[in-house]
Amino acid sequence: MDPVFKLENQVQHYSWGSPTWIPELLGVPNPSAEPWAELWMGIHPNAPSTVRSSGNTGDRPLAEILQRDPHFFLGAPVTSAFGSLPSLFKLLAAERPLSIQAHPTLEQARLGWERENQRGIPLTSERRNYKDPNHKPEIICALSPFRALCGFRPPEQIRELLDTLGAPTLEFPRAALEGASEEESLRDFLKSLLHLSQSDKRELTAWIEKLSKPIQDHSLGGAWEAYHREWELLVQLTRLYPSDPSVIAPLYLNLIDLQPLQALYLPAGQLHGYVHGFGVELMANSDNVLRGGLTPKYIDVPELLSILDFSPFRPPVLEVPSDGGTLFSYPTAVREFSLYLVRGNSKPLHLEPGKPRILVLTQGSLEMHDGTGKVTPLRRGESVFIAAGATKIELSGVFTAFVASAGELP
Repeated sequence: MDPVFKLENQVQHYSWGSPTWIPELLGVPNPSAEPWAELWMGIHPNAPSTVRSSGNTGDRPLAEILQRDPHFFLGAPVTSAFGSLPSLFKLLAAERPLSIQAHPTLEQARLGWERENQRGIPLTSERRNYKDPNHKPEIICALSPFRALCGFRPPEQIRELLDTLGAPTLEFPRAALEGASEEESLRDFLKSLLHLSQSDKRELTAWIEKLSKPIQDHSLGGAWEAYHREWELLVQLTRLYPSDPSVIAPLYLNLIDLQPLQALYLPAGQLHGYVHGFGVELMANSDNVLRGGLTPKYIDVPELLSILDFSPFRPPVLEVPSDGGTLFSYPTAVREFSLYLVRGNSKPLHLEPGKPRILVLTQGSLEMHDGTGKVTPLRRGESVFIAAGATKIELSGVFTAFVASAGELP
């Protein structure tokens, strides 16, 4: 039984995607300049990977192959804990900002899934929040300079920024930030912001547009200059999403700029939005998204407010140490996944057996020896599934790759 096989993966062509990053990595043309937003690697039913068959039998779904011998392909611990591959691996290429969003905890997802099933809401309905009963913690690792909005700022910092902006229509959201606790203040602020009237939304847009030229000219000075990245992004978002109150997200969420190989881990319940950049993303095998702005799609404000963590939170930037060597594990605190950076320097490199893995090559080329005598060559952009039952995985070449593995299990 082969322990290694190349994957054929599906691309999601969301409107915010880049027409260049993913096609260039894969070495394929995109003459129509269609947006290539995400490439999915895994078994999620919305875009499952397949394995190319020999002969004329057609491609086989990866999920089908794994279920033929779960203990060999997944390993006993993963089979016992999850029954199938527990993570979803992606390439994410954001030319334009994604929606402001958050993901539920496991308990919230299970309850939401059951509730919407009982209500008879079709899985394809735009008003469906829960596409599956799973949570969706995630990690994003930059392949290019990557900008993200992640986690609430402390209320006092938001008050300072709103006072600097000075928009009259934000009087009530600003007042909500004077609550008895940080959590109460942030919850009431967001609720008030997302319930602004249409006229207030238009007035907010007009106020920001009036300030856009002095912001871009850096002629305001003082507090404006101290947060120039936030103000410039606010102007950009206002042009993309006029009359959307979430254009002020840079004032209430932390603005974080990553350099290549830096990463962010986001637990469930954290409000966030990816603004621009190319990266690898790894998450629990779920597509549950509760949106909070910067999108024409359905926003369920009560449900969003019910699943958010309203504690101030700035995710630490995960850095590869200078002596990170050939194999580095980005720290995450979940059972479903671990993300590894693997860098080959011509010397043979071994991966420990025992866990199911997906490897995607982002630079260079390599040869993979799997212990059966078979050698699998990989070029940039290709990906493979590696069975937990592989007795040996040896990589040789000069390359950079990312590996999605199961997390630590008892």
